[in-house]
Amino acid sequence: MPAFVYKAIDTDGKELIGTITSSNRAAVIDELVEKKLYPVSVNEQKQASSSHTLFKSSRVSKADVQAFTRELANLLSAGVPLSRALNILSREASRSAAKQQWAAIHNQVAGGMSLAEALGHWPRSFPKVYVAMIRAGETGGFLDLVLGQIARFRSREQDLLGKVKAAVIYPIILAVLATAILIFLLTFFIPRFSSIFAEFGGTLPTLTLAIVGASKLITKYWMVLLVIIALIIVALRRALASEKGQLAMEKALLRTPMLGKGVAHFALVRFCRMLGTLVGAGVPIVTALRVAREAIGNRILANAVSGAIERVQRGTPLGRSLADCPQLFPASVIEMISVSEESAKLDEELVRLAGAYEEELDRHLKMMVALAEPALLFIMAALVGTVVIGMLLPIFNLQELIR
Repeated sequence: MPAFVYKAIDTDGKELIGTITSSNRAAVIDELVEKKLYPVSVNEQKQASSSHTLFKSSRVSKADVQAFTRELANLLSAGVPLSRALNILSREASRSAAKQQWAAIHNQVAGGMSLAEALGHWPRSFPKVYVAMIRAGETGGFLDLVLGQIARFRSREQDLLGKVKAAVIYPIILAVLATAILIFLLTFFIPRFSSIFAEFGGTLPTLTLAIVGASKLITKYWMVLLVIIALIIVALRRALASEKGQLAMEKALLRTPMLGKGVAHFALVRFCRMLGTLVGAGVPIVTALRVAREAIGNRILANAVSGAIERVQRGTPLGRSLADCPQLFPASVIEMISVSEESAKLDEELVRLAGAYEEELDRHLKMMVALAEPALLFIMAALVGTVVIGMLLPIFNLQELIR
């Protein structure tokens, strides 16, 4: 059984701290009350949480999380108590990882923990924005509505991510093919030509010398080059893992032509859909803004929204508050948000804006791919053509010598 650390006050007002082993948190509280102690806090020891420790590294698929959210929303809407609904989901889960996670969440909720707090113990399955939405729903008393909104939101989110991934597959394939062809030419084709040139003697053209030198460097020192590339990758991953590195990367992405516009549109779609979903579910505007800020996915843009949240707290209308973030919110969006505030249709307008900008993002991605394909083909042809021309130049010189 898990162990719980408690802090309680006795009848004399003295503070006591200790540990009790019990089946759940509620049983610990009952035991303390029987001892005429007034519990201040009761928390499960993390190291004693066998389910959490055993399955800490287990990963539940996005499809399982999506099904969990949708089915839990349906059960709560039908009037099933939360603990019983979680027990049903844990019994009916088809995969072992999901079954054990849902069972652990059920045990934590049955022990007196809130659903948001229980889900927060599984960050790989339930991200911060998901937990924040659940917490808002629990606080406002409309958990079933929020769960239904989350299910629809995540479904649209997966569709949007699928479009982004589909848009970049072909350019990535072209880049990989170009790299593979160059490596083949430099390691297999050129060494055979360079041995032929060495037999004839003479001075080779500068371009040919450069290509032959690159070929020798790769064939002789390929192990060293692999180590250098691995060290560069490790250094980049460590830099991107730091806060400064992430901010620098996000800033660079926003400043990149065309790509920056796509990143901003993607963030706008996520922000508007999340904010509209929460406001439509009855979440207070400030709480909804804080949750929607987490959905942006770009810290620079999220930091800009933080200032808008502070202005909304001071009583400034949402439209005017967001006007100081022109990179994320164009003037037309600000105007539409302001009008929808006045007509009390903010949630509907935000969801409509998310749909409209999702379509625009789709067109923008298609245009980027349409431009990237010929650009990559041109680069690939230029690189391969340069290598071929560099190896043909000495042949032309040999024909002149024969004459």
